[in-house]
Amino acid sequence: MYLMRVGATGAERPALRIDDDTYLDLSGHVDDFDEAFFASDGLRRLETLRREDRLTAEPQPLNGRRIGAPIARPHQILCIGLNYRDHAEETGQAVPAEPIVFTKAPNTLIGPNDPVTLPRGSEKSDWEVELGIVIGSRCRYLPDPDAARDAIAGFVVCNDVSERAFQLERGGQWSKGKSCETFNPCGPYLVTPDEIDDVHGLDLWLDVNGEPRQRGNTATMLFDVYHLVHYLSQFMVLEPGDLINTGTPPGVGMGMNPPVFLRPGDVISLGIGALGAQRQEVVHSP
Repeated sequence: MYLMRVGATGAERPALRIDDDTYLDLSGHVDDFDEAFFASDGLRRLETLRREDRLTAEPQPLNGRRIGAPIARPHQILCIGLNYRDHAEETGQAVPAEPIVFTKAPNTLIGPNDPVTLPRGSEKSDWEVELGIVIGSRCRYLPDPDAARDAIAGFVVCNDVSERAFQLERGGQWSKGKSCETFNPCGPYLVTPDEIDDVHGLDLWLDVNGEPRQRGNTATMLFDVYHLVHYLSQFMVLEPGDLINTGTPPGVGMGMNPPVFLRPGDVISLGIGALGAQRQEVVHSP
C-alpha cells in the first residue's frame, strides 16, 4: 500500500494512493496514520479492507491539493550520521565503527512539497536526501536484525535539512543544527515493505535548481535498515510511528569545493526509486 495524508496543515486526512493523480479518502475508516493506528495493527486491518474491496470512499483527484507528511507527528525522529562511506569521506570525517545516532525535533516534520524555511542566522543550510524508516510496532531489545523486519511499517523519502554552522561550529551536539523549523520534509507517501523488491537496492537523487547534487544507492549503506532498527532497540524503546532517517549519500553542499549552501529562492528536488519525489522552495525565516 501507498499511504498518504492530504489536506491543509493540521487538517490532513488519511488517504490511499491509487496513482499519481488519484487517491481514496480513508477518513471513514482511519482517524490518522499516527501512533495509535500503527499500535493497533491498523496496517493489517486496512490491507484486509482493501483486499476485500470494502473501502467505501470514491476515488478523488489530487488536483493540486496539498500533500502532508504521510505520518502524523511521531513520538521521535532518530537520525543516523555518516551512514554512507563516500559521504563520510567527502566531509573529512572518519567512517564510523558503529552507527552515529542523533535526534531531530518531531515538529520539524512537514509535507514533501512544503517550503523549507532558513532559520535566523543561517549561513550554511544544506540538503540531505535520505531513506526514512517508519516503525510499526513497539519494540525493545530485538534479538537480531531479522526480527526488525516485522517491526517496520514502511519506508518514506526524507530531506534531512541541516544548518552546518549550527551543527558543527557552535559546540555541543548535532541536534541544534538539525531541528530548525521545517527541516524534515517527508513523503509523499509511506510505502509498505511488500511494495518494494529490495530496500537495499534503491536509487537516491537530489537536485538544486535543476543541477544534479546527490546520486546514490541504499546498497552502499554502512549499516542496513534491519541492522539499524535492531541496533537502536538495544538503547531505547522504539514506538509505533517513530521515524528513522538512515543517512545520506555523497553530494551535500558542505562537501563541494568550494562549499555551496542553500539560499532563499533555491528549489530542491529529490526522490528515491519506488518511494516518490519531493520539491521544496527555500524561503526566508519570518
